[in-house]
Amino acid sequence: MDRAAFADRITRSVDALPGQLGTAARYVLENPGDVALLSMREQARRAGVQPWTMTRLAKRLGLEGYDEVRQLHGEALKEQALGFSGKAGIQVARQRQAGGRAFAGEIASATAAQIAALGETGALEALTEAAGTLARARRIYCLGLRSSRPVALHLAYMFSFLGEKATALDFGDGTGLDALRFATPEDVFFVTTVAPYTRASVEAARHAHDKGLTIVALTDSAASPVAVLARHAILVSTESPSFFHSMTPAFTAVEILAALVAGEGGEEALDAIARTERQLAELKVHVFEPAAARVRHRNSR
Repeated sequence: MDRAAFADRITRSVDALPGQLGTAARYVLENPGDVALLSMREQARRAGVQPWTMTRLAKRLGLEGYDEVRQLHGEALKEQALGFSGKAGIQVARQRQAGGRAFAGEIASATAAQIAALGETGALEALTEAAGTLARARRIYCLGLRSSRPVALHLAYMFSFLGEKATALDFGDGTGLDALRFATPEDVFFVTTVAPYTRASVEAARHAHDKGLTIVALTDSAASPVAVLARHAILVSTESPSFFHSMTPAFTAVEILAALVAGEGGEEALDAIARTERQLAELKVHVFEPAAARVRHRNSR
């Protein structure tokens, strides 16, 4: 289990935790840096609970003790402090030791496990609830920047097959949040960002939240600055043996969302997809070359 998975477990449990356990859980969610760096007693003092409450919380959430909680947060903090260059140094050493083929296998195995985690109960609940909200929305505004930008664009593109209500927000042309000028509380603001979180994405989500839009966040931790604004927070793991964080689970999550929203749309969604497909055919957007023709072409060269 990594810190993101642990934070997700706390988030799903916090409302059901009684008294001081709930207080301690909220402190852990809201103060990940303190959890990594301060003693258990000092954390308990700051949370306003008894020290043994922190141990009870850890055991309630399936860990042996609070030291494991601190270790999870310490490892996450170390990863963040290392940055891309620090992680690259670790990668080079590991790759030299294991060999390129074995190291590539490690990346593939880690990614496969992250995708499989999206099939677990908590993740499925988050995805289906978010999809329901997206399906009912008047309009959907999609934002992702830097490594998260292709993920948001992918979602907006898939939604374009279902109708006109999805808009990809583009900071590249300088218009930024202009499209939100006519947004209403019936609309949804979909935002995706992972650590290190992009400041402009966080500020945009805050602006949309202040305007009364429903926030659906795809991020890597329940303590993420966009997760705390969201009605629906979909959490994906981004840890990777590579120097760069993994975005593949995020792509899988938005593909699941688009499929679920299409299913919610019923006959209307089917009609929209059919219209889209007819237009693409009329414009000859895609190449449909029979296999036999490809073979003849290769043989003629």
